[in-house]
Amino acid sequence: PVLRGGGARRSVALPEPFTMSGSHLSKEFFELVKAIGESKSKQEEDRIIIEEVTALKKRMPETGTSKKKMKELLVRLIYVEMLGHNGEFGYIKAVELTASTNLLQKRVGYLTASLVLSPDHDFRFMMVNQLQRDMNSINHLECWAALTAVSKLVTVDMVPAVIGDVVKLLKHDVELVRKKAVMALHRFYQIQPESVEHLTDKIRRALCDKDPAVMAASLCMLADLVQGNPSAYKDLVPSFVSILKQITEHRLPRDYDYHRIPAPWIQIRLLRIMAILGAADQAVSEGMYEILIDVMRRADTGINVGYAIMYECVRTVTTIYPNVTLLDTAASSIARFISSDNHNLKYLGITGLAEIVKDHPRYAADHQLAVIECLEDPDDTLRRKTLDLLYRMINPVNVEFIVAKLISVLEGTTDEFLRSDLVSRITTSSERFAPDNGWYVRTMTRVFELAGDLVQNEVAHNLMTLIAEGSGDDEELDMQLRMDSVEHLAKIVLSEVDESEHETSVMPSIVIQIIAWVLGEYGYLIASTELADEMPLPVMMDCLAKITERPDLDGPTRAYLLTCLMKLVVHSGQPPPSRLVQLIEAYGRSSDLNVQQRCMEIQALLQLDSASLVDLLPADASCEDLEEDGELSFLDDFVANALNAGATPYVAPVDEDEEFEAELASEGNTGFKIGAYAAPEKQHVAQGQGGVLGQGGGGPGGPGGPGGMGGPGGPGGPGGPGGASNPYGSTAAADMMVPPITKPQGNAIGGGGGGLGGGGVSGPWGATPPAAAPAPSANGGGDGGAGPPAPAG
Repeated sequence: PVLRGGGARRSVALPEPFTMSGSHLSKEFFELVKAIGESKSKQEEDRIIIEEVTALKKRMPETGTSKKKMKELLVRLIYVEMLGHNGEFGYIKAVELTASTNLLQKRVGYLTASLVLSPDHDFRFMMVNQLQRDMNSINHLECWAALTAVSKLVTVDMVPAVIGDVVKLLKHDVELVRKKAVMALHRFYQIQPESVEHLTDKIRRALCDKDPAVMAASLCMLADLVQGNPSAYKDLVPSFVSILKQITEHRLPRDYDYHRIPAPWIQIRLLRIMAILGAADQAVSEGMYEILIDVMRRADTGINVGYAIMYECVRTVTTIYPNVTLLDTAASSIARFISSDNHNLKYLGITGLAEIVKDHPRYAADHQLAVIECLEDPDDTLRRKTLDLLYRMINPVNVEFIVAKLISVLEGTTDEFLRSDLVSRITTSSERFAPDNGWYVRTMTRVFELAGDLVQNEVAHNLMTLIAEGSGDDEELDMQLRMDSVEHLAKIVLSEVDESEHETSVMPSIVIQIIAWVLGEYGYLIASTELADEMPLPVMMDCLAKITERPDLDGPTRAYLLTCLMKLVVHSGQPPPSRLVQLIEAYGRSSDLNVQQRCMEIQALLQLDSASLVDLLPADASCEDLEEDGELSFLDDFVANALNAGATPYVAPVDEDEEFEAELASEGNTGFKIGAYAAPEKQHVAQGQGGVLGQGGGGPGGPGGPGGMGGPGGPGGPGGPGGASNPYGSTAAADMMVPPITKPQGNAIGGGGGGLGGGGVSGPWGATPPAAAPAPSANGGGDGGAGPPAPAG
């Protein structure tokens, strides 16, 4: 039975000869499969599986269940696990069934274990002994079953236990066992490469096996080995070429043919290995040229599997050391793919041509029109792949034609991801291959109109910089660029005002900002263009004012427009139009501080005479260097008037670093001190003896008398000459923690002269326990007074 379909609804298809009357499986099993296939919802399917789990939990532990019946129950357990339910209660039965002497039952046990046991499950290790026994069996079918299970069940920890038996089976008499042994070693390499590093010679011998199946299995492992270390296997290139030649000449049995193509999957594997080995190696690649041409010629049969081989040949040709004849053959093969009506073949053609064009762009011109036609294909995947190819094909010769096609696609698509890719490719290609500055300005302006929100701000800045600076080589050409830009942008403004019947802006903000800046700087050049009569400066200002009044504009864009209008007023030499005055008054109360500030500045400028305005806002001054007045001399008159009015003169703050450097300079010593410092002077240590905790200070520098039980401490004697205080002065108990570099200098809490010159302090037990002789005081003082009463012990 085959379970097929997706989602909750499934259908069951049973082969015609596979009827219940001739099957060794029970009716219950078929009822289960049928019920699953006919379930109408996920909930119904779950109910069926829950009932099956209940039945399996009851049937599997029964002692009378035969191994034949257990085989069927394990197949039903696979259905349970496959549909997302837990069947771990039956895992042990799968392990037990692997020990069956019946080959079919053994295979079902191995199959179930490989499907349901997780990689870290403990039951996998329970099967190691059984796998070893089966691999050493004289029955080659048991060896084959064990090797199949090893490839699916083995973990890193299990490899050392089974790899020896697998290697022995590489010399088995039966080719099926040798093939499975090679596949098992490949699996070992995938999970632990170092475990098979010493077996490369055996894999090389498997490549020369007399059975094609063993040879094909060794190719899979050799492909991974070559990928990891190509240089170690370049000596095998003649062997790979010889095998590929024998395959194309139909020397393999007919069983390996597929639609009259001999062993296509082996051919593809060989081509991929040869591509890796021939990369950037002329000597190795030269041995492949002849066979690659022959393979492409023989594979061109008009069927899909032949196209697959041809495509793999193209990839190999573009990877190895280049050869002109091979590249021409590959390009002609690609042409057939691109011109096909089949979307899959078109995709292969676009992908293959991209591989060729990447390193050999001259082949792109022959297929340029066919590739552009793919942009109009309804298949989104093909269109995206075509876009990538066109981007690689663009050069200074075809940039105008291809970018025009890309812009037409941008006009017609609504896919945001495709639009973003198109904008990125168009802007990058235009900057790299623009034939002239005028074309670049027109192209980028059109892109801004179509998808201004997807263009990066740096592109807009580069565009304005180009218009302002030009090429810098010819001033006449630069001026012509500005005139063309002004004319082009003025037409956009006219169309925007004429076509917009509503009060909302159609153009993106970035486009309006570019227009406002360019017309503000060079709008006066409109008089030298064909639009001089249709759009003089007053008309231009009126159109821009209409756009400024639109309520949907953001603050920065409105600020651009207001500044543009002010510059146009200065350039026209006429009084500001009433519409501009009304705008300034209206937006002078705007909540946007930027707009409000612009309006206030414009109002102040309008109070000046025309000559001052021309000086402040000169024409074509965007690239002029600004002269810095670091002394702020324009404030001299203001400062003088303030001082005459009695203001306090400004005194600059003193910089401490500068003052220190000046002091060093005056002393003639401006460098670092590199001589040795003077040795430090020894500190004077007081010789007075201090009392310890709970004792009054005794005589001159002597020990104090002991404090009574709960009574006050005795008076402290005068301390010796004061020395530096020592933080480590302490009682005998604390003396044990004194660092070795410092001698204890008396009790820091003691009485009179011994400690801090105060009264004695009673210990917590009434009197301090016997201690070592008190150390000299580090901080002598006057006679100590009576200590406070000691707390009761």
